[in-house]
Amino acid sequence: MVFKTPPGVYAPQDDTWLLAEALLRERITAGTAVLDVGTGSGALALVAAARGAAQVTAVDVSPLAVGATWLRARLKGLPVRVLHGDLLTPVAGRGFDLIVANPPYVPVAGRRARRGRGLAWRAGTDGRALLDRICRDAPPLLRPGGVLLLVHSALSGTERTVAQLTESGLRAAVADRRTIPFGPVLRAQARWLEAQGLIAPGETEEELVVIRAERRT
Repeated sequence: MVFKTPPGVYAPQDDTWLLAEALLRERITAGTAVLDVGTGSGALALVAAARGAAQVTAVDVSPLAVGATWLRARLKGLPVRVLHGDLLTPVAGRGFDLIVANPPYVPVAGRRARRGRGLAWRAGTDGRALLDRICRDAPPLLRPGGVLLLVHSALSGTERTVAQLTESGLRAAVADRRTIPFGPVLRAQARWLEAQGLIAPGETEEELVVIRAERRT
């Protein structure tokens, strides 16, 4: 699917499409309840709906992202319910068969962004300001046999994500890996990342990972 992202909304990138590939390997039917956490442009929610899911919910903290996703779904005639809110808060108490999440995960100096463009990628000094919350709050929302697909940079701690999800009772493992060149965000952070020991001097590539975690039936 081709997406033209309006100004102010984070555009789909390599991590989006890597997660979309993982999503498309899952069994999706009209009865599959799908949640897209931090939907941004709405790309993953629309892919799930186009695949046949009639129960797709998309959540984002950005009003611009919510509006763009709602409009794109209506224009394409796809059944996507779009909610404004912080991560999983708007869907507390509900159950899903498939949860996909592409949260901010870039380690940066200083606190997580509260507003502006940095909201889409800044995730604290360890890159886990939102990852840890998803690892804690997503498992209770999965129905028996349900699956969480979570994408982030290996710089943010692949083993930590797998361990947290495993401790929550899920069967978790790395499903996909892809090495890509640094984009503008990481290039701008390179000296700080080197100083923190997160990358080697002169390193110019990062590894993206998709973690697949399944609730046992």
